[in-house]
Amino acid sequence: MTRRPPARRRPARRPSRRRQQQQAHLVGPLLAAAAAIWLVATVVNWLLAHWWLLLAAAVLAALGGICWWQQRAQRGQWERIQARALRYGLAQLDVLSHRHFEYAIRDLMYRDGCTDAVQVGGQGDLGADVKATDPQGRRWVLQCKHRRHGEQGAAVGTPELQVLNGTGRPVHKADVVVMVTNGRITQPGRAFARQQRLHLIDRQLLGSWAAGSKPLWELLPALPPPRKPSQLS
Repeated sequence: MTRRPPARRRPARRPSRRRQQQQAHLVGPLLAAAAAIWLVATVVNWLLAHWWLLLAAAVLAALGGICWWQQRAQRGQWERIQARALRYGLAQLDVLSHRHFEYAIRDLMYRDGCTDAVQVGGQGDLGADVKATDPQGRRWVLQCKHRRHGEQGAAVGTPELQVLNGTGRPVHKADVVVMVTNGRITQPGRAFARQQRLHLIDRQLLGSWAAGSKPLWELLPALPPPRKPSQLS
């Protein structure tokens, strides 16, 4: 019986060049991950050995937070005191630009207790220059018409009031819709405002409001009922 010659062993395949490159690319991230783990472990061990430093840092952070909060509260209190003392004369309001007149009306609403009073006048404002919520929960929308020459300037008439009436409640969801001017309001405009339940602040009423201490809702008649109890009561 003849023996078969032993089978020749095939030489082991060497890894392809692409696989060698892939393995080489993995070495860098693995080394970086190992270094990061070692670094984290070292830091944790050091912190555990020096726990008192963590405690001191926590105490300092707490003290710093308390100081920051106290300063913020004091600053807010001082701003409220300044706001309550805010007064404007008609002569001061007359020399303002239209935009700064809007800011002045916003500040007066803030002085009266509307902490969310904001100036929104500008292109596309849809008839609203100032928005605010009073302490009774009523939403106010005010349109401002500044006249450089005061009473000698153009009077606010029905067309301006029609624009405000068309957006104040339907668009801005206002409870109280107000036209405020440092000038005059025409008689037809006043009649239209009464029909549509719009509130008017002409030069005389503006002077009393801006230079006095009463909030606007104590100066205007026939306001809608409060939405909630006064926060100032």
